[in-house]
Amino acid sequence: MGCCTGRCSLICLCALQLLSALERQIFDFLGFQWAPILGNFLHIIVVILGLFGTIQYRPRYIVVYTVWTALWVTWNVFIICFYLEVGGLSKDTDLMTFNISVHRSWWREHGPGCVRRVLPPSAHGMMDDYTYVSVTGCIVDFQYLEVIHSAVQILLSLVGFVYACYVISIFMEEEDTFDFIGGLTAHPYYQDHVELKPVRL
Repeated sequence: MGCCTGRCSLICLCALQLLSALERQIFDFLGFQWAPILGNFLHIIVVILGLFGTIQYRPRYIVVYTVWTALWVTWNVFIICFYLEVGGLSKDTDLMTFNISVHRSWWREHGPGCVRRVLPPSAHGMMDDYTYVSVTGCIVDFQYLEVIHSAVQILLSLVGFVYACYVISIFMEEEDTFDFIGGLTAHPYYQDHVELKPVRL
């Protein structure tokens, strides 16, 4: 296979998916988003498996990668619905942290142009150590940044799915057309082209 084949394209695409997943994992760790952290971790493992399968000509690993890309698209569609509050979902719930903490997306307070201020509680009856965080001046709201991240993941996964299906079909064709020496198709070929010459002493 040449360098500009579907196989090389899938290798490059898997490398790009790894970079984007690692970038997303870092920001999810900073925001203590445990559900996306777990999803990103599984995604990184399966993309590495798909990359290994592509490099080592292992179609079964690429099949696992292909199935995972469909699940990954579904997960990212859910994240988009979550942050856009579609179907009764609310971005202000603790769903992404498994209700363990009240952390939100890291982009909520650290987005481009955001000015973050910590304010003491103004209402009486609140705990003394509890503070409010005021965020103003954001160029892009955090939910749209999260939606952009998920949309990029969906796009990469859909392209990866198409290339993975193509590479699997190429690998299967190569296995089907492989001719074992001494196999059934080899016998008539050698019988027609081999000339017996008498041996002179």
